[in-house]
Amino acid sequence: MSKADKLGVSSSFARAQPVGVSSRRAAIAEATGAPTSGVVPPSEVPIEALAHNPFNLREDLTELEELAASLTVRGQLQPLAVATRMAFMEAHPGNADGLGRAPYVVIDGNRRLAAAQRAGLRTMQIHVNDSLASSAADILESALIANVHRVDVAPMDQARALQELVEVHGSQAQVAKRLGKTPAWVSQRLTLLNLTPELQDKVETGELKVEPARRIGRLPQEHQASAAEEAVNAVNPPRQRTRPNPAPTPEPDPSLSPSPRRITITADSPDTIADALTAHLTPDDLKAVTELLLTRI
Repeated sequence: MSKADKLGVSSSFARAQPVGVSSRRAAIAEATGAPTSGVVPPSEVPIEALAHNPFNLREDLTELEELAASLTVRGQLQPLAVATRMAFMEAHPGNADGLGRAPYVVIDGNRRLAAAQRAGLRTMQIHVNDSLASSAADILESALIANVHRVDVAPMDQARALQELVEVHGSQAQVAKRLGKTPAWVSQRLTLLNLTPELQDKVETGELKVEPARRIGRLPQEHQASAAEEAVNAVNPPRQRTRPNPAPTPEPDPSLSPSPRRITITADSPDTIADALTAHLTPDDLKAVTELLLTRI
């Protein structure tokens, strides 16, 4: 049985011819099932020939169902960027767990690989580039650069990956230079790691938004909880039951108020007084006056 049959790789790999492979690399390849760098790489392989990148910064692969449906309907539009198992193991001799016997490790495209596995695809298109796995830093760096502009990379995952790069390269300035970013950009994202574990959990769940979280990360940890509570309440203020304002009592219109009536009687005879009252009073007022006068007789 040929090596291609043992590995289950595509016919294009089976036809590839080695070109000047050293005995050491050939021995490692035979023991690990990894293609050597002297083999012309295939452009398409069975899905079982691909292993997820253990250093992938996306701890949570999101929205796989939607992507799986897209792969089923439209097919794969972009090849996966992979490195050979040989290159990965040379950079990480103690980190082969989880690779199985897969001859390729996906550097960029782990989410697409997970969606393809869910969709039941049998093969995937790949682009082999061992320079992506020349060192531990390069593998992590390649994954970060490929994902840094993607909205589905969790902020805390991005911050942890940046911190690993700082440990490898020695400074935030060096990391910023390699990523094509400013030192302030790197520093701003690393402030999330200064948050208390409780607040980091709130950032991951989305309860605490990223922008205020970065500002809070610059505070001493004993002051962070109150600042975070204030930031959360500012975004989602507690609902208060409001009573409708009572309708204002309209001010009386002086022009509509009845003005007091003054009756001047110059005559002193009963007939003249009666005539004067009749001329100035309404029938109801006349009746009221008459009743009052009867009570005084």
